[in-house]
Amino acid sequence: MITKGDDYPIHQLPIPIAEVGTERNFYDRYFFNGYNKDGTIFFATALCVYPNLNLIDGSFVLVFDGIQHNFRYSDILNQERLDTTVGSLKVQVIEPLKELKVQVIDPDKGLNVDLNFVGRFEPMQEPRMVMKNGPRTTMDSTRMTQHGTWIGKISFNNREIEVSKDEYKGSRDRSWGVRPVGLPDSQFLPPLQIPQFYWLWAPANFEDLTSHLYFVDDSLGNPTHSHCVIQHDGEVDVLSDLRKEIAYKKGSRRISEAKFSAKKSDGSEVSWILEPKYHIYMCGLGYMHPEWGHGHFKGENQSTYDSYDLNEDPHDPPFLHIQAICKFTLNEDDKIKEGLGVLEELLIGPHSPSGFEELLDGSK
Repeated sequence: MITKGDDYPIHQLPIPIAEVGTERNFYDRYFFNGYNKDGTIFFATALCVYPNLNLIDGSFVLVFDGIQHNFRYSDILNQERLDTTVGSLKVQVIEPLKELKVQVIDPDKGLNVDLNFVGRFEPMQEPRMVMKNGPRTTMDSTRMTQHGTWIGKISFNNREIEVSKDEYKGSRDRSWGVRPVGLPDSQFLPPLQIPQFYWLWAPANFEDLTSHLYFVDDSLGNPTHSHCVIQHDGEVDVLSDLRKEIAYKKGSRRISEAKFSAKKSDGSEVSWILEPKYHIYMCGLGYMHPEWGHGHFKGENQSTYDSYDLNEDPHDPPFLHIQAICKFTLNEDDKIKEGLGVLEELLIGPHSPSGFEELLDGSK
């Protein structure tokens, strides 16, 4: 099927650009978050196409005064992967790898968003992530992460939020490949085992630098995937020997404090202390949502709105997956710097160092 993308010199196979192989779970996603200096206002958006499901969906989350407002959109893709608009949500590339625009014009829900994300440094390519369940590949994806500033305006229910580059920072990522989307597989792989996934992802902005690190652990606490980068102006340092020390709120899987350390290329030690202020629920953006999950067919041009009181904390699906807005304290070259960022947490199944033995048991 010939589409608009075929008019651009971006082919990698001798087939139309709409074709992405035989894997039904292929996806291609934008993700952004943003926050003001004290973290009291937070927003995030996601937009994703699923070429082999012929679907597109997206969402926008706005947090203030302790309430998370969730706007979700879904439509048929019609194979046009360059039409990055779904319902009232639009993501536009202004200058590749440097500036993008996010717009949501939804008068029925009282929302008007016009924001530009401008990268502070070059995007970082994370190592390719491949995960398997026995012989079956469950994830095979590439992601790039970039820190930046925001400028524009958000209007919701007669509240106007002016977003300036001096006041608002955030991060974005672009990921694509294969991961579970849409309806689950109808046939499980025997023998049945307790699902296990331990995921920490922590991008942060400081005044004159940025940092990014993440972990994926197996049930014994061994990192199967990890990565750590610090970016100064004109300088990128990929760190090694990444370690962590995690404390949890009693009886839960919510992190109360996280300590990370790593070594720079010159051998010097860098450490972080992360102190969560509050957290938002990723199901507001479709992650693990039972009805508006990623790649679920909702019909043509569908949308919905709901809200969560962040003073309440369900610990069951779909509320397991969170981003905690955190104060970051960085010790680099014996200099202490404070910043703001998120600690994304998705902790399912056993993890020996944490004392987790069952699917959703909490800390002792």
